[in-house]
Amino acid sequence: MAEITAAAVKDLRERSGAGMMDCKKALTEANGDAEAAIDWLRAKGLAAAQKKSSRTAAEGLVGVAVAGTKGVAVEVNSETDFVAKNEQFQDFVRTVAGVALEAGVTDAEALGASAYPSGGTIAEKLVSNIATIGENQALRRVALVSVTQGSVVSYVHNAAAPGLGKIGVLVGLESDAPADVLEPLGKQIAMHIAAAFPVALSAADIAPDILDRERKIAAEKAAESGKPADIIAKMVDGAVAKFAKENALLSQPFVIDGKTPVAEVVAKAAKDSGKSIALTGYVRFQLGEGIEKEVSDFAAEVAAAAGI
Repeated sequence: MAEITAAAVKDLRERSGAGMMDCKKALTEANGDAEAAIDWLRAKGLAAAQKKSSRTAAEGLVGVAVAGTKGVAVEVNSETDFVAKNEQFQDFVRTVAGVALEAGVTDAEALGASAYPSGGTIAEKLVSNIATIGENQALRRVALVSVTQGSVVSYVHNAAAPGLGKIGVLVGLESDAPADVLEPLGKQIAMHIAAAFPVALSAADIAPDILDRERKIAAEKAAESGKPADIIAKMVDGAVAKFAKENALLSQPFVIDGKTPVAEVVAKAAKDSGKSIALTGYVRFQLGEGIEKEVSDFAAEVAAAAGI
């Protein structure tokens, strides 16, 4: 049996929104596995369907760069937020985004091997930055959005500098409509994406493993109802369909009015402009998502002192 630390309970509480004792029990049931503990809490109705945390699990910057029909997002991590405010680091992230945009690179390793404008490769420049700044850094990921005709629009939430911040979004709009139509539409959709955390463009695009996980959670929850098997099957199917609708970008209610599906917002813009407009792709990078952050001993001591 894994040791359930105060820090682990505290972290699960912040991620799930469940109570301290419930989080401790969930971790015990899951033998310390945080993801399995979240599933347990959800199956018991003790946590939100997918609690979205604004906390970042690593420091650094997300950078975005756009040129006409193509845009890129990159994430470069650092150990502390102090480095993210360093002009040398910011210039590096901005330059890396520019290189990725020009080359159309979509793989972090390949991007690292690309030439850095001032000489050497991006990976070599990163090593040099680590030596001069005195803190570990890593080029984590890069993604590209492109259209054949139309616009790719970028948005950075709470930008630390132009094109740099902790949440970066790209939106691809395939259209022959003019820029003065596509740019404001793309900006609004990008802001929606930053706030709404869609997991895919449409329900059909949601990864099978994500839907499988939701189905297992729904099945466990429905089984506790004591209803007949055929009713339980319908409950599970309904829960999965609801999840897909709420987490696919095109079917999400637009954050600006809270009710109109994003697909209908795009359709209305197309009708008003007299031009065809299709939302064909997006990227949403949030700094540190998916990275486990080490919890300091001090935080654990404070939690322990609270009697957790």
